[in-house]
Amino acid sequence: MELNGPEGIRDALRLVGELLQAHGLQFRIVIIGGAAVNLLGYVTRATSDVDILAFAEPDRQGTLRLRPPDEPLPKALEEAAETVAADLGLDPEWLNAAPASQWRTGLPPKLESRVHWTDYGGLQVGLVDRYDLIFFKLYAAVDDSGPESVHSQDLLALSPSDDELEIAAAWVREQDPTPVIADTLTRVIRHVRISRA
Repeated sequence: MELNGPEGIRDALRLVGELLQAHGLQFRIVIIGGAAVNLLGYVTRATSDVDILAFAEPDRQGTLRLRPPDEPLPKALEEAAETVAADLGLDPEWLNAAPASQWRTGLPPKLESRVHWTDYGGLQVGLVDRYDLIFFKLYAAVDDSGPESVHSQDLLALSPSDDELEIAAAWVREQDPTPVIADTLTRVIRHVRISRA
């Protein structure tokens, strides 16, 4: 079973938060991908998972700072997610840190300052901003069969301007400068511009 749109995603995150809170625990995670696009209201579609880009912790001044997610996830968080998966019929790894590798090649500039936070009891969830999702979705579309992918559909839903596309494209080229990626990137951007017209 998949997470059915924004409400299904919220319900699953809320249940994880309730389990953590019952044990006096709290985690702060930042998510990207289809779940974030849903929760920010740009699409309403099913998604199979919730991708954790980062964990957040307060510094000495109380400002939340992002860090790469733990792999595997902390035991308490993993167990809460597995319980919710069993209760809702989800994939046992529906809450995962698959995007952790993104830290090796770099995040969009100043992403940390644009995170939107929601409290689910023992789980605080940060959503990356629309601007940053344009970067991630453009890269995902290029990396996953180009204009025909669900990532391209999400990118269209985000309605990037020409300037945003160009800035995101420059970032994608830094992530992977290979000719194959460059060719697919050109095709995806052309598709977005034609679809917008």
